[in-house]
Amino acid sequence: MILPPGVAGVAFSEAADGDIRNDADAHARLSSRLGLSDRWATVRQVHGSAVRHADGPGFQGEADAVWTARPGLPVAVFTADCFGVVLRSPTAVGVAHAGWRGAAAEVVGRLRQEMIGGGHQPTGAVIGPGIRACCFEVGEEVARVFPTHTAITTWETVSVDLPSVITAQLDGLDLEIVDGCTRHEDRFFSHRRDGLPRRQVAIGWVS
Repeated sequence: MILPPGVAGVAFSEAADGDIRNDADAHARLSSRLGLSDRWATVRQVHGSAVRHADGPGFQGEADAVWTARPGLPVAVFTADCFGVVLRSPTAVGVAHAGWRGAAAEVVGRLRQEMIGGGHQPTGAVIGPGIRACCFEVGEEVARVFPTHTAITTWETVSVDLPSVITAQLDGLDLEIVDGCTRHEDRFFSHRRDGLPRRQVAIGWVS
């Protein structure tokens, strides 16, 4: 498990923590380690830009971001190459699931605006582990979407630097970026590497 230093109310799981989305025991163990309820607010992720507000735990509908101002209520998204991004304010927290489609749709920026509209100005954000430019090979149709954020993989093909795309949507916030590439580091699950449905979690809560 990754607990970003100096940042309260944010955690990211690793492969050693188990398949948090699909394994109820792993879910319960992680909740216990964090001192949280195992009843989280979650969404059905569709690689879009919809945002949901949660007043209580459980399934919140189809979206790729969810936020809450309810103290102690965990909000969570599941990832396995896409990035989990947590936005924090003194009174609220939100999480977003951002792959290239979500980044292009500015789901993180949408989450930020929804929190502001709800009266909770984010002051900080944490970008969790995901597939880095070293391994995120893309075709021309994807590279064209991010003309100022293209890069080169370690095997010298075109890639996109998704953390830099997401960072641009977080301008002005106190930003932390967790090190780690899910595709080439075995400590993470990776859909691109393994083609399996196992998932990490990005989770946030208001202390």
